[in-house]
Amino acid sequence: MERESDLYAPVKALLTGQGYDVKGEVGAADLVAVRDGGEPVIVELKLRISLALFHQAVARLSVTEAVYIAVPKPAGRTARRALKDNLALCRRLGLGFITVKAGRAEVLCDPGPYAPRRNKVKRARLLREFQRISGDPNDGGATRHGIVTGYRQDALRCAAHLAEHGASRGRDVAAATGVAVATRIMRDNHYGWFERLGTGVYGLTEAGRAGLTHWAYSW
Repeated sequence: MERESDLYAPVKALLTGQGYDVKGEVGAADLVAVRDGGEPVIVELKLRISLALFHQAVARLSVTEAVYIAVPKPAGRTARRALKDNLALCRRLGLGFITVKAGRAEVLCDPGPYAPRRNKVKRARLLREFQRISGDPNDGGATRHGIVTGYRQDALRCAAHLAEHGASRGRDVAAATGVAVATRIMRDNHYGWFERLGTGVYGLTEAGRAGLTHWAYSW
């Protein structure tokens, strides 16, 4: 689909099939549909979703509550994920969302008020991570070497203990650092910082020593 006009016919067919009288390029709107003197429907047609498209559609809400955006239906896993995110945004903004594929228009959501349900599990996870992170190491963004998570800070505490005391048992590292899951962190070794030297005993790798240097002010 190369032109916005390629979207027009399928969207018009969808609306005329529902009894609307449809006209294109009415005022500033790409498409306007009216049925039995009711609330006019405005559809903004674009080849791709952009912030400007959402700005444009939201501005149309001052004219009518029935505002849709219409775009070609994307293909591919990444595109489908973006489609899901944009659908959620449309619902949050009170906009309708139409996709067009192979000459057929499909309504994914209609305009209207929307209040997403709060996810208690995600909320609890967010607060746990907030409590786990010491200080404010990311300062509104990533550090030079990436995002500092609570998990990374715990791994750094374990690495620092090994750097100072040498190979140690996991339970001793946990007791000295206050990292209750020290043994699991060293066993899983997500960053390549630790090496198992015996049953429950771990040492620090060269990568671990480099990590302590790279993340020196992060914990």
